[in-house]
Amino acid sequence: MVYLVFGLAAIVTILAAIELSNNADVLGGKTSLGGLLVGTVLLGGATSLPEVTTSISSVLIENPDIAIGNMLGSNMFNLFIIACFDVYYRKNRLLQQANKGHLYTAGLGLILTTMTLIALVRKLDYVVLGVGIDSLLIAIVYGTGMYVISRISEGLPDNQLMTHEFDEKVIGNSKVKKPTTTIRKAIITFLLAAVAIMIAGTLLSISGDIIAEKTGLGSTFIGSFLMAATTSLPEAVAVFVALRLRNINIAIGSILGSNIFNMLILMGTDIVYRQGPILSNVAHSHEITAMTVTVLSVLVMISLMRKRVTTTFSYMMPSLLIMLGYLITSYLIFKG
Repeated sequence: MVYLVFGLAAIVTILAAIELSNNADVLGGKTSLGGLLVGTVLLGGATSLPEVTTSISSVLIENPDIAIGNMLGSNMFNLFIIACFDVYYRKNRLLQQANKGHLYTAGLGLILTTMTLIALVRKLDYVVLGVGIDSLLIAIVYGTGMYVISRISEGLPDNQLMTHEFDEKVIGNSKVKKPTTTIRKAIITFLLAAVAIMIAGTLLSISGDIIAEKTGLGSTFIGSFLMAATTSLPEAVAVFVALRLRNINIAIGSILGSNIFNMLILMGTDIVYRQGPILSNVAHSHEITAMTVTVLSVLVMISLMRKRVTTTFSYMMPSLLIMLGYLITSYLIFKG
């Protein structure tokens, strides 16, 4: 029964993510926000709602390892997602066509992940207003970084549409119809889909904890791999739908935006967790995940910064390394 609940919750997240991405595309096209901000802030935050409910629910059932593993594992899986799509659409060189504003988002994600890694290693016991000092600093840096990104993005061109060179054999029918709806309807549908994802995320958390206990795989592996991959399904679907709509900026923005929003979840979990700073009370194996996310984030930034390369293989190299890094880390966590 628990596996059925887990599977149904995963299906709900997928269906809701399709609606989120479709309506985010509408909002990006019909408002002044543009694809970069809509993808990074709205879609990135909404597709991270399963991580919010899963992590907080995991703390409530006294399993902080699933909470932290889910957050860091989701970030690692998100980068794996964008790498897979980048390799699949290698002829179109997605990361080179993207708005350079994504580089700032990736940089903020790198800073936040590095701060988390340091906190996991040092395990400080300082608490401010019931919240670990490390989680509080991460939240402050997140808020400051998002403000800076929003100001910088105002002066950047929003190249939302893919170029005419986008490979029709890979993407499918070149006459993919974009959703046509009003801004009001798009906002309402977007919010309803977000609520559906929140409910599904809670069910994923409860059923995932039961699966961890039944299988004996351990909370760290369940959180960092199974739960992370499942709660990241919205991001995977959102990227796929956005690329079908030929909107690179929303696709990449949803991944990078989700990653930095996931780091803010630390603040929420730390508030709920009452046994001290949450990052000081979890397994050391999370350090491996955090270190991997840090390295993979650097590879994404390299891909965004690079000038045009001569061969397809050299273009794919960072994404191939990201995929390899994800698989190796998952194996190491599984082996314990």
